[in-house]
Amino acid sequence: MKTAIRYSFAIAILSLCAIKLQAQDILSYVDPNIGTAHSRWFFYTPAAVPYGMAKLAPSTNGHYGNASGWEAVGYDTRHNSIEGFVHFHEWQVGGVAVMPATGELKVKPGELDKPGSGYRSHFDRKNQIAQPGYYKVLLDDYNITAELTATKHVGFHRYTFPKNDRSRIIFDIGNTQGESGAVRDAGVKMLDATHFEGYVITYPKYVKKYDPDGEVRMYFYGEMSKAPQSVGSFNAGGIKENSSEGKGKGAGLFLNYRTQAGEAIELKVGLSYTSTANAKLNLQAEAAGLTFDKAKQQAQATWRAELSKMLVQTPDREAKVKFYTGLFHGLLGRGIANDVNGSFPHHDGTIGVLPKDKYGRFSYNFYNTDAIWGAYWNLTQLWALSYPSHYNDYVHTELEIYKERGWFGDGIANSNFVSGVGTNMVGLAITGAYQVGIRDYDVNLAYQAIRANELSGKNRKEGSGKMDVEAFVKYGYSPYLDADKTDSAGSHFSVSHTLEYSFSAFAAAQMAKRMDKPDDYKMLIKNSNGWRYVFDKDKKLMHPKYANGTFIDKFDPTEAWRGFQEGNAIQYTYFVPQNPKGLIDAVGKDEFNTRLNEIFEASEKDGFSGGKTINAFAGIKSLYNHGNQPCLHTSWLFNFSGKPWYTQRWTRAICDEFYGVEPIHGYGYGQDEDQGQLGSWYVMASLGLFDVKGFSDFRPIVELSSPVFTNANITLGDGKKLIIQTINNSKENVYIQSASFNGKPLLNCWLYRDQLMKGGKLVFKMGSKPNQNWGVKVPPPSVQ
Repeated sequence: MKTAIRYSFAIAILSLCAIKLQAQDILSYVDPNIGTAHSRWFFYTPAAVPYGMAKLAPSTNGHYGNASGWEAVGYDTRHNSIEGFVHFHEWQVGGVAVMPATGELKVKPGELDKPGSGYRSHFDRKNQIAQPGYYKVLLDDYNITAELTATKHVGFHRYTFPKNDRSRIIFDIGNTQGESGAVRDAGVKMLDATHFEGYVITYPKYVKKYDPDGEVRMYFYGEMSKAPQSVGSFNAGGIKENSSEGKGKGAGLFLNYRTQAGEAIELKVGLSYTSTANAKLNLQAEAAGLTFDKAKQQAQATWRAELSKMLVQTPDREAKVKFYTGLFHGLLGRGIANDVNGSFPHHDGTIGVLPKDKYGRFSYNFYNTDAIWGAYWNLTQLWALSYPSHYNDYVHTELEIYKERGWFGDGIANSNFVSGVGTNMVGLAITGAYQVGIRDYDVNLAYQAIRANELSGKNRKEGSGKMDVEAFVKYGYSPYLDADKTDSAGSHFSVSHTLEYSFSAFAAAQMAKRMDKPDDYKMLIKNSNGWRYVFDKDKKLMHPKYANGTFIDKFDPTEAWRGFQEGNAIQYTYFVPQNPKGLIDAVGKDEFNTRLNEIFEASEKDGFSGGKTINAFAGIKSLYNHGNQPCLHTSWLFNFSGKPWYTQRWTRAICDEFYGVEPIHGYGYGQDEDQGQLGSWYVMASLGLFDVKGFSDFRPIVELSSPVFTNANITLGDGKKLIIQTINNSKENVYIQSASFNGKPLLNCWLYRDQLMKGGKLVFKMGSKPNQNWGVKVPPPSVQ
């Protein structure tokens, strides 16, 4: 009893210290400008709240769209002009741009390399402020100060004009924005002197490819603080003066004003994916009587509360900036698609309604979301630690998709399938939620969907992925196809699919075991060994194999895209997270450790990715690529191979060297930050906590490594506190010498997650040289 009281008192003292040391505003450690070279459409959206629908941001090149539907577009630190401020920023979703201007009327944004060719304006980054929940910039060409903030469903604008008789606000509605793809139809109209509404319907390239009978609809309803003197409209056919409605492709309005020096005009824009009526309802519910300043204050208070669930201390300011910027992106990436009345969009154009709980509240949110590919190594672990409501929302979203569509959808845009990776790891992510106790849903329905996802290809939609799952079940692996396709016979990405399906089959097996389904367990656990079929025992590498059982010839282990999606054989050979011991035994423990350590030594010279090349795929031919999903667990495998000090060395090195605090060197150089995954990886790794299985095991564990911070005060999902104290920590002292948990020596480099989640105090003592006696006696369990 005395021991328990003593440690409770210690935790309370440390919590007070954390609060005192966090006196500087936590928002000051978030820098949204980090990594804004070659950044994805969602990435730079500072004027938003966590997982909000309204994500307002400046755009430097959004109207260009992108050739393949996924490339970097929107805001790029290498550009020096802004073409507007856009409301919707999700995976395959973009639209509703606004731009203030003065002088000659221009209704097209113009080209980056042609100053004055459109309404875009130069700006200087010294006159730009980007914070969680707020954005401000001076538009040099017009001497207009633009400010943005948001609630969950409402975007707020404040434009401060100079004295000018030809001031205006432009609504550019009917043109491509970011990943939105081609505009099918659009419209915007004034309802009276100060209110407006409209819509835009787009056909994103990933909808066209993977769910071709779908489309994305966006609606808005807004009000302005001052009535314009006159209104004109435009569309692809031209300009109409004294017209209050624009319709069709290229539709928009321009609102003309005479302004005095320092005069501010404010807009509130309610958003919806279901109707203009619901956009209006969202605005009334969240913004009635709310001023811009109050909305900003409210948004930033929300961010402070969410970010403060993890309080970290270190004399290294850059590490704190990396941490909180990573956490910011992790909490920004997905976005709700439901309205305040529970309405959300179905794929077929109808409107679903979320259920209410016994208190009359909606039980969960429905998300638009990028693929979960790789997110079990970062985002879901972050959710499970401190933000379980987001995990719960994600699971419910996928179950809503399953109920409507008959399959999970890895990536979702208004209930359309938009995952381009051709696989589907949703079942694994849901299993992870189930195994950590997030079960506020129909678990039998969830298991039914998970089982079908692992075993069935009948009537399967291409956008749901796993089009070769029946071949995997038949052969034990996905056979290699020379043609660049995936179907019931196999896949051109045969090995990466085999490895992924083996991993997700393992997860499904664990859920079957937990739900007392022994026959399913036996079948699924057998499938989890599919990786053994494509393991070349001579080369000790994963090697694509034809259906006749022969390996392909002219095999280059560094070649990407031949048997391996977004990677190569060297990277994917380590993709057996469900059974690290099995892989280590197949390679040989000494060779495994030597080879993998040499890979990291070589990769460090290239920044653990593609060097300084600014391209999302810069690292896919390298030995290790932290800039993309397939490698994100690899540095943690040494915990299983008897040399945990290598995990400590390399996870710290990746945190220190791959991650930066600059616009160009942010998430590597050629980053592919899929809606918060790389940022969430930093958060978890810098705390020294990780699970290669994504919590999908029967009894999940947490692996331990070298924490970056002197102290971390973590509010767990149920409100309990976890304190992580790191003694004698420094840039050089990256090796764990000893550890304890709640006063008891911790001899292993892991512990069961349910033990950790009881809260308490985890203490590490660090040194500059490995303690090769710590953490090696009992390795983490490979197969339970």
